[in-house]
Amino acid sequence: MDFTGFKGLTFFLSYSIFSAVLGMLQFGYNTGVINAPETNIEYFMKDVYKSRYGEDLQEEAVQRLYSLAVSIFAIGGMLGGFIGGMVANRFGRKGGLLLNNILGIGGGCLMGCTKISNSYEMLFFGRFIIGVNCGLNTSLVPMYISEIAPLNLRGGLGTVNQLAVTVGLLLSQVLGIEQILGTNDGWPLLVGLAVCPALLQLVLLPVCPESPRYLLITKQWEEEARRALRRLRASNQVEEDIEEMRAEERAQQAESSISMMELICSPTLRSPLIIGVVMQLSQQLSGINAVFYYSTSLFTSSGLSDESAKFATIGIGAIMVGMTLVSIPLMDRTGRRTLHLYGLGGMFIFSIFITISFLIKEMIDWMSYLSVVSTLSFVVFFAVGPGSIPWMITAELFSQGPRPAAMSIAVLVNWMANFLVGIGFPSMKSTLENYTFLPFSVFLAIFWIFTYKKVPETKNKTFEEILALFRHGNGSSSDQTLPADKGAQSTTSEKTKL
Repeated sequence: MDFTGFKGLTFFLSYSIFSAVLGMLQFGYNTGVINAPETNIEYFMKDVYKSRYGEDLQEEAVQRLYSLAVSIFAIGGMLGGFIGGMVANRFGRKGGLLLNNILGIGGGCLMGCTKISNSYEMLFFGRFIIGVNCGLNTSLVPMYISEIAPLNLRGGLGTVNQLAVTVGLLLSQVLGIEQILGTNDGWPLLVGLAVCPALLQLVLLPVCPESPRYLLITKQWEEEARRALRRLRASNQVEEDIEEMRAEERAQQAESSISMMELICSPTLRSPLIIGVVMQLSQQLSGINAVFYYSTSLFTSSGLSDESAKFATIGIGAIMVGMTLVSIPLMDRTGRRTLHLYGLGGMFIFSIFITISFLIKEMIDWMSYLSVVSTLSFVVFFAVGPGSIPWMITAELFSQGPRPAAMSIAVLVNWMANFLVGIGFPSMKSTLENYTFLPFSVFLAIFWIFTYKKVPETKNKTFEEILALFRHGNGSSSDQTLPADKGAQSTTSEKTKL
């Protein structure tokens, strides 16, 4: 194995990345934690309602309350993701992460005390607060990691975020089985364990330096930036990094930052913005969150026993971790657009298989196993493409000026679609029954066609070349060779190969 790609990965840099990435593990944990104890939480809601009002809660109302507990997390995420840029500039990347842990601990405590207080409203409030925490994490953690990483490691370390999310997801699924915490008594502790990543980060992160980029470019504190770099690089030779940041600062001054309204109204940037938004929708409306939030009930409705369904759900988490590791080297070798097309195509085929297995499960006993295999394969293809590529491409389509506004819009769209799937899937499941996955199949087909026709390959392209593509070719991109725009302003940072 070639280790030259890891040049510059010092112990202290690894420690800082591990400390920061706990925020993404928190996000993964809280995405998956609500899945396994679904029936336990529904029983609790029925009990609370009966003790309050002396009558039984209708099954439909229980489902609505549960889907609110699932999806209110995404409303918090929308808010957190949206204010992430503001928090990062006001308090710094590290400062923002440290403050954010107050929300993580608060949300975890509220969820953990749900049963003691005999109030399902406390679960909703806790899920909302932890949602804001995770939304801020999705904005602050990638920013901090990309800013402390050396140039040669930036791409590979970017995928560490997705890896941490999948590890958090797997952890929540393993702890959610009946033998551990997936019981009527254990589930409040299961959701309350969300305080652990926040507490651990509060202990580890204060030792880490603030982002040198933030110190130099935003605060103009050159000496502090040099000190932070010397610790991260374990070397006194930091002039190259300082010069690169200076070049980025000059590029920022040459290209004024753009507000969201200016970005939406700009004719040149409209095409990349539409691509960025559709890429985010292709991640959320592919049906993957229906699998993450509701896989246990999906498997039981396809004919598996409760226990087998929970183990199949753990299989989803394990596959996500494995495939994310596999996709790291593929990202730069195969290209973003190609991987995304493979991912969406595979998901489309297996979403059809899921529907077929639902339709004929009554006739053939072993069909429930086809349903499990199809769902696991669906997750494999998600991890290959739509899992991490939309975030990467959205960042790569924009240069320094419009990027913060573009990322804010992307985060907002992503969480909004996440919310719609979370709140709408149970009703969709009861209305469409065996045809539940058909709307997702239609979306996947549309996204595949859009990606094939409109999304450019950003691998090994400069920002300048990508912008030139939109000026000349209006975003159609089966063509790999791009005309360089002679009139485009070139800056050192924009010439950096992606």
